[in-house]
Amino acid sequence: MRRHIMLSGSVLTAVLALAGCQSAEPPAEPPVEPPVEPPVEPPPVEFEPGPLGAVTLEAGEAVRIRMLLAETVAPTLGTVSRQAAAFAAEDFGPLHGRSVELGDPVDTSCSPEGGRAGASGIAGDPKVAGIIGTNCSAAAVAASPVVSDAGLVMISPSNTSPRLTSDLAGNANPDHHPGYFRVSSNDLHQARALSDFVYNQLELRSVATLHDGDPYTSALVAAFADGFMSLGGAVPAQAAIEKGDTDMTDVLTEFAAVGPDAIFFPLFVTEGSAFAEQARTFDGLEGTTLISAGALLVSAFLETPQSEGIYFAGPESDYGSNVNGATGRSGEQVLAAFEARHGGFPGSPYWAHTYDATTILLSAIESVAVEDGARMHIDRAALREQVGATAMNGLVGTISCDAFGDCGTGRMNIYHHTDSSVTDVARLPVVYVYSP
Repeated sequence: MRRHIMLSGSVLTAVLALAGCQSAEPPAEPPVEPPVEPPVEPPPVEFEPGPLGAVTLEAGEAVRIRMLLAETVAPTLGTVSRQAAAFAAEDFGPLHGRSVELGDPVDTSCSPEGGRAGASGIAGDPKVAGIIGTNCSAAAVAASPVVSDAGLVMISPSNTSPRLTSDLAGNANPDHHPGYFRVSSNDLHQARALSDFVYNQLELRSVATLHDGDPYTSALVAAFADGFMSLGGAVPAQAAIEKGDTDMTDVLTEFAAVGPDAIFFPLFVTEGSAFAEQARTFDGLEGTTLISAGALLVSAFLETPQSEGIYFAGPESDYGSNVNGATGRSGEQVLAAFEARHGGFPGSPYWAHTYDATTILLSAIESVAVEDGARMHIDRAALREQVGATAMNGLVGTISCDAFGDCGTGRMNIYHHTDSSVTDVARLPVVYVYSP
């Protein structure tokens, strides 16, 4: 039997409405993920080395800096420079993601032979980007041409001989070579400061001089003599000794014969300490004023009794509030690091110059380095140009380099050391300030 189902109008309407809703809203489809694009590789760098060549570092290789320092002769200078360079590299940090490797210092023995041999060894390594050194001008005179011929850059913290740069009147001196720079100041500034102080402040009129034949001591006494005589002073004796001499009888006899008001002896510790000790008790030199310079302005000499009463010409030493623009570290912070790691203050004021020299070199490398995938290129000609264009705030003050590599401030102090218990240069009484 066939059944007939009759729907009421209202039910039929509801059913039709439900069917309409289902047809108007089809089921949602899953979202379509966008295609994954492969990473875009940077285009290869077209690096062409300049006329001096380039240092190329492979993946993972550190930036290699070397130090050409005094380790066995004038060891205080060498030790302080090594320590300050290490602090500077640490504070500067990685260079384009690469660590900085200083390596062990190469000893120059403060001699031309040591400087030449050390520079030759470093120049034979094609991975070396630059050199911190030398400490002594005698070593620099022989190292500078080797470094220059190799296309390298060398920045000294403590060389001061005018022979290495210029006469400060726009003329290169014979031992100037491209690629050589220094943060320490040209000794012509020191000679001018000392001449004025001795003649106009101490009112002395005759000064004998003594050097040991190397480019630092001989050039400094010559510059002082010129400046002092131009003011009206007299230089009745200009004597010389050999490095290593400790018996000063002959030269003291010569000085006693002319009876100078003062003796200027910018020697290193071995010879300078012997001279000062013997001069104190030599007949005919009683009351003679003794004057020295930066090579003796170190703790190792200041702690000796013969150092008392001596005047010293040298660089500024109060750098505590100055800030190095490359690292943001102040002199006080760096000195605190010296105290924490090495148990005391630096034995030479050239710690600040070394810190600044290291950051100048690292900053210049960072500026000129070209990254080529996993490689990095450092063009040597570009690096020289960048160092020469340096203009920055350092621990020693405002640093800028002239065309001959002089980057120092030129400022000088005259210190009067009266108490051998005071061996920190920064605590010595300053009796004269020179600013060019």
